[in-house]
Amino acid sequence: MSSSSSMNNARRLNTEDVRQAILEKEEAPHVLADLLPIQRIVRRPWSYRFSKRCLDICGALLGLITLGACFPVIAWKIYQEDHGPIFYSQKRIGRDGRPFLAHKFRSMVVNADTLLVQQTELWEEWQRHGKLRHDPRVTRFGAFLRKTSLDELPQMLNVLRGEMSLVGPRAIQSSEIKSFGELYELYHAVKPGLTGLWQISGRSQINYEQRSLLDCIYILERSFCNDLFILFLTITVVFHGEGAY
Repeated sequence: MSSSSSMNNARRLNTEDVRQAILEKEEAPHVLADLLPIQRIVRRPWSYRFSKRCLDICGALLGLITLGACFPVIAWKIYQEDHGPIFYSQKRIGRDGRPFLAHKFRSMVVNADTLLVQQTELWEEWQRHGKLRHDPRVTRFGAFLRKTSLDELPQMLNVLRGEMSLVGPRAIQSSEIKSFGELYELYHAVKPGLTGLWQISGRSQINYEQRSLLDCIYILERSFCNDLFILFLTITVVFHGEGAY
């Protein structure tokens, strides 16, 4: 498909068409790249920003109150497994390119980063996809945390602090910025989220490029109704344990 023909197709595509093209790998990068000059990164009205922030605060508080009793149990199970730290904190890029520390319950062995670099095959897979399909660094209890998304509970605190949102694009590391090119202009226009369009479109079963493009679709089409829809589907996906590893 030529650049000009993909541009013409992009003008006719609605959001769902683009989403399906991404998931079916039908030259999705060209489709989205051509959409960017057509769509504008519109600053949403104050009513949306206000309602989204209210949703973030209420949702995060509800999550912490409802699942707060799990914190000491999870902490004990993590410590019991290898006597390592309870939390894993990593610097991520937020809105307007501001860095912040994102917190999770630790689901891997203590020296996970070192092991990744030392094992060539794992490192190459990580470089290609940004994740490992069969990650030997994940602990037994960590696998349960990931499948249920309980490892992300501490990020509710990031939401309350205003560093993240309940719904938004994936929080990326600074080392990933160069791989986004002009798409990074979209990424740093909004807060990263606990969940997003890619989480309800296959979670870990889709590749790095697909995840990134789905995040960009969300940013271009973000609305309060879309946020509620994504939150509802996220609960369904997590409850059934779909696409997690």
